[in-house]
Amino acid sequence: MDKKLVKAINEQIKNELYSSYLYLSMAAYFESKNLPGFGHWMRVQAKEENEHGMKMFDFLADRGERIALEAISQPPSDFSSAQEVFEETLKHEKKVTALINQLYDIASKVDDKASQIFLQWFITEQIEEEKNANSILETIKSIKSYSAALIMLDRELAKRGK
Repeated sequence: MDKKLVKAINEQIKNELYSSYLYLSMAAYFESKNLPGFGHWMRVQAKEENEHGMKMFDFLADRGERIALEAISQPPSDFSSAQEVFEETLKHEKKVTALINQLYDIASKVDDKASQIFLQWFITEQIEEEKNANSILETIKSIKSYSAALIMLDRELAKRGK
């Protein structure tokens, strides 16, 4: 594999694991606000992001490449509202989409077809990630300060499968 691509995938492993850490931090915020359904949704999201990082980890290992884990930054832990959390979630997912697209561009430039095929899954996944974050954000915006509606949404988010 091209060394620049290997380095970029190693960097993305760190980014995916940071995403997991960020969503755990958001889950902790929701738990502190007695919104366990929101917390559950974020825990499931954190687990999914960890799985994404491990897919990349396994891909490099399967191709005989060296995995170099990098330090993960501390995520923010203070948020003002559920709306802010999901604004940050959507912003973060858009950033991840851009990073995945950059990886795909590198794989294309070095004509690594196996990596291009592998990364296609992530490109498709990011469409779903942005859609889900945006959908919840728009629902939160529409309910404004109706606490009963927020509690109903909390219960709905608690039903998310693992």
